[in-house]
Amino acid sequence: MKNTISLIVLLFFVTISTIAQETYLHCGLFIDGVADKPQKEVTIIVEGKKIKSVEKGYKKVPEKAELIDLKAHTVMPGLMDMHVHLEGETSKKRYEESFRMNKADVALRATQYCKTTLMAGFTTVRDLGGSGVNVSLQSAIDRGYILGPRIYTAEKAIGTTGGHADPTNGLRKDLMGDPGPNEGVINGPEDARKAVRQRYKNGADLIKITATGGVLSVAKDGQGPQFTDEELEAIVSTAKDYGMITAAHAHGDEGMRRAVKAGITSIEHGTLMSEATMDLMIKKGTWLVSTITAGRSVADSAKIAGYYPEIIVPKALEIGPKIQTTFGKAYKRGVKIAFGTDAGVFKHGKNALEFQYMVEAGMPAMETIQSATMSAAKLLGIEEKLGSLEAGKLADIVAVSGNPLEDITVMMKVDFVMKGGEVFKE
Repeated sequence: MKNTISLIVLLFFVTISTIAQETYLHCGLFIDGVADKPQKEVTIIVEGKKIKSVEKGYKKVPEKAELIDLKAHTVMPGLMDMHVHLEGETSKKRYEESFRMNKADVALRATQYCKTTLMAGFTTVRDLGGSGVNVSLQSAIDRGYILGPRIYTAEKAIGTTGGHADPTNGLRKDLMGDPGPNEGVINGPEDARKAVRQRYKNGADLIKITATGGVLSVAKDGQGPQFTDEELEAIVSTAKDYGMITAAHAHGDEGMRRAVKAGITSIEHGTLMSEATMDLMIKKGTWLVSTITAGRSVADSAKIAGYYPEIIVPKALEIGPKIQTTFGKAYKRGVKIAFGTDAGVFKHGKNALEFQYMVEAGMPAMETIQSATMSAAKLLGIEEKLGSLEAGKLADIVAVSGNPLEDITVMMKVDFVMKGGEVFKE
């Protein structure tokens, strides 16, 4: 009997100890990711990993609850970047590193990029292509081994032989080999289906393709189409079978038109997009992830002697500066916009520069923030759990000093970061 009572008492205290403590956040200016206007003096109550409620006014904090005072801040949902590359970062040595860095080296260095991204206020990202280390980074963050954002990854991007995602471009012929679907290189619909299935097998959450030539690949074509209609249809339909959305890197208009026609979920960059393609995207519900920061960055870096291989310089100088203008036209025409930067092409942690460039191109500040919150969540299909500050959603919350609706540059300095109810920066 005595042992039974002791067990009951023990279970009682274990139960009490596992009840999540409530945290009250007193928010001076409140942007929820959905409403077009901010609110003043709001209390967010967080319990465990989720938002328990959002209340008007500064609610009294119970004795056992924690208070986080953000009355002097603007509080908003955790930011989302829909186009990053966490495995690497731009430098003069980038092209030689692939010959001397092992995957373990890449992974260990990338832990810094993951932490930097989270501390910049980006609690969720879409990693659109690497060597597969990005899948391990995702797992390490989810398990709490390293600090970083919530990652949705494409694992390795899919390209065609000689195309933008062919990992052997620019190598000596004896090193080129003949990469295939396992390496993400396809020729024909059957290869395309196998490459998608291999990405799924390797742990990808979504599929990224390179629908046109690219700027930073060691190949002369920066904009021509690189997939047939049949290959694109095979990729999109197979991805849908496996429950995955799709993203298409595209600079040239013909390649992106083909991808949109095939049902691609998002166009990345969209540099030379025509009005006809914009209209097709509106009709099909295709998202644009513009990455203005990357365009401007590569153009700047190309002016530094020796920064890129010679074959890349003319592409960077021609294509890079055009992305911002195209973005402005697409936004005004009504194309759906989700926030993305191509971080890694420039320094990680500077993702918020994109807000400034979007505003410069004509997008109101509130809409740029929504593009990095609820719109990004809709693109990923996770709007039921992320993207806005509402009861029942995961407690991803960031705060900045000042009012970003009056000065968007304050987004560059995030003072507070909570991801899944846990404070990482205060």
